[in-house]
Amino acid sequence: MTLTLPAPAKLNLFLYITGRRDDGYHNLQTLFQFLDYGDSLAFAPAPDGELRLEPNLPGVPPEQNLIIRAARLLQSKTGCTRGARIRLTKRLPMGGGLGGGSSDAATTLVALNHLWQLGLSQKQLAELGLQLGADVPVFVRGHAAFAEGVGERLTPATPPEPWYLVLAPGIEVATAAIFTDPELPRNSPVLSLEQRLSLPWENDCEALVKKRHPEVAKLLGWLLEYAPSRMTGTGACVFATFDSREAAEQALNKAPAGVSGFVAKGCNTSPLFGALRQITDN
Repeated sequence: MTLTLPAPAKLNLFLYITGRRDDGYHNLQTLFQFLDYGDSLAFAPAPDGELRLEPNLPGVPPEQNLIIRAARLLQSKTGCTRGARIRLTKRLPMGGGLGGGSSDAATTLVALNHLWQLGLSQKQLAELGLQLGADVPVFVRGHAAFAEGVGERLTPATPPEPWYLVLAPGIEVATAAIFTDPELPRNSPVLSLEQRLSLPWENDCEALVKKRHPEVAKLLGWLLEYAPSRMTGTGACVFATFDSREAAEQALNKAPAGVSGFVAKGCNTSPLFGALRQITDN
């Protein structure tokens, strides 16, 4: 049996840094929404605890890949001796702020919990996911959410679900470099979700990333000609909302040379769970 499931992208519709913690991590407030576009992973059983990922990502040793780390963590925490062969179809750019690695890890946890018949709850999987990265739990839980703390405190949210144009300037932005930069704003006020929704949405990382990476600033400036735009996460991808797929695709067709991108629908329920439900119902 082969189990194929999506690992959808996310957008940070807003992102505010509210303080730096004693452990070096940052407290934040952000609004996560999924897209109906992303990576795809196929899982097949393998004997004797074997874990094999194909293809390997350039510059990422297999044992450091979040997919393998998620599978190993699941084996370790449950004592499971089963294995899996995993094939990754990578569509999301690395270092783009779309959550590709975290989404891949979450899909791996959800898929292998099903394939290995481990019976872990969504809460248990989310707790495991937090050990892999702050963004993993929202992908495991599968609903658009207002996130606080380091991103682990999630309140379900239902923002509008427009069409998005997402553009990648062809560079990677290192999240760690942005969060350790002394110029990063760290003093946004802590507000309720209702307050945040009533104010213009911004990203506290955007000005710094634009300063460090002129390609991002240039692309944001170009996209502003078509619709209000901003950066997702710590970049490098930028996005804008449109009323229709056609309008978003028209803008994509005019994108500057060297820029890649895609058009996707915002989703408050992750496509991962729609796909898994279809499999279980059948």
